Amino acid sequence: MCGRFTLNQSAANLAELFHVEPVPDLAAEYNIAPTQMVATVLQNPESEKREFKQLRWGLIPSWAKDAGIGAKLINARAETVAEKPAFRSAFKHRRCLVIADGFYEWQRQQGKKQPFYFHLQDGQPFGFAGLWEKWRCLRQPVRVASPTGEAGTPANEEIISCTILTTAANELLQPIHERMPVILEPQDYDLWLDSQVQTPQTLQQLLRPYPAPAMTAYPVSTLVNNSRHNSPQCIIPVSEKMHPQIS
Repeated sequence: MCGRFTLNQSAANLAELFHVEPVPDLAAEYNIAPTQMVATVLQNPESEKREFKQLRWGLIPSWAKDAGIGAKLINARAETVAEKPAFRSAFKHRRCLVIADGFYEWQRQQGKKQPFYFHLQDGQPFGFAGLWEKWRCLRQPVRVASPTGEAGTPANEEIISCTILTTAANELLQPIHERMPVILEPQDYDLWLDSQVQTPQTLQQLLRPYPAPAMTAYPVSTLVNNSRHNSPQCIIPVSEKMHPQIS
């Protein structure tokens, strides 16, 4: 699964790499957690132009009774996304890029879980394959379970939320975790965002493990285990004598 990631990039760099404008100045995020707002790119179905949007992480299906389900739907498995009731409509009609420049996974070591930080060799941001959905609260406020301790959803409020697709781990991640988020190649962004493309077989071809040689990873502090910690310390490598860098 993908449960935490990072984004610390200038607006100008994001606008250039994702061919989208305008992009607001974003605060550096070193420990993005479920139910928080995340940076995404969508394609406007009318203008067919890319748009930058900040969406809530954790997809809330349009038919959901309350927003709480979103905390459980932060990821969608690429192998079954076309059939699952919570995702199949969004998979056909509402796809997006979730922008990141790194992510975390945890490895069990002597009864404890050691976090590792993964990013591209060139340090550039990338797009996770994502889905988005609109949901409107039609009843009294509901308290939502959230690591950020947010309040309930006001009646009649519309929430636009998203999820990140996952696939089998590549060779770099396999020693740490069996799954990894789907990182799309830039040349595939147009196809993924095009709402006119709805054939599962065409889309599934994009949902493959990212090439391991283009990535790197190293162990980091357990500070990242607490979503309230959001500082550069989260991505600083810990002693390699204790936790050798994987390769």
